Amino acid sequence: MLTAVRSPRRTRDVQVAATRATILDTAERLFAEHGVATVSNRQISEAAGQGNNAAVGYHFGTRSELIRAIIRRHAAPMEEIRRGLFDRYRESAELRDVVTCVVCPYTQHLAALGAPSWYARFAAQVITEPGLRQLAGDVLRDAPVLFAVSEALHRLLPHLTPEVCREREDMAHTLIVHFCAQRERSAQPRWAATATSLLDAVEGLLRAPMNSR
Repeated sequence: MLTAVRSPRRTRDVQVAATRATILDTAERLFAEHGVATVSNRQISEAAGQGNNAAVGYHFGTRSELIRAIIRRHAAPMEEIRRGLFDRYRESAELRDVVTCVVCPYTQHLAALGAPSWYARFAAQVITEPGLRQLAGDVLRDAPVLFAVSEALHRLLPHLTPEVCREREDMAHTLIVHFCAQRERSAQPRWAATATSLLDAVEGLLRAPMNSR
C-alpha cells in the first residue's frame, strides 16, 4: 500500500494556517472581553500559546491588519448568507423581506458560531470607535450584496430622503450589533428570537415618518 507523504512546504503551510487561526480566535476573545484598545499584541501572543511574543506582528504585520483579518473572516460567511436571502427576496416589494437580508445574516452567522462566541461584542466596539469603523468599512467594500440590499431598501422607502435613509440604515446597523452583543453574553443565546425582535424593531424604525428639517 502506498502512503501519501506530505511535503515539508505543505506541512509548513498547514502549521502557519493553524497558528494564524489560533491568534485570530484569541485576539477576538480578548478584544471582546477587555476592549480593543487595552489588549496588547504581546498579551494576544501569550494567550495564544506562542513562545514568540512578536507572533502577532510576524503573522499579521500591523495591528490594523489583525483587526481587518478578524472582520474579514466573519464578513465572508455573512455575505454568503445575505446572498442566499437576497436571491429569494430580490424582487419583493415587502419591506420586511428586505429587512430580513439586513438582520438575518448577522443572527444566523452568530448562531452558526455556537456558544460561547465573541464576535458580536468585538463588533460592538468596532462600530462605536471611528478608526475601527473605518477599518470595517474598508473590508465591507468587498461585500457587493450588502450594497445591493441597501439600494433595495432605498427603493422601498420613498418617504425618506436619501440622507435620512442612510441615517436610518446606520441606526439599524448600530441597533443590530449592540443588541446582538447583549444577547451574546447569555450562556444560551436565542438567536431566532433575537432575529424576530430585531426584524420588528428595524422595520418600525425604517417606516417611521420623517419630520421636516
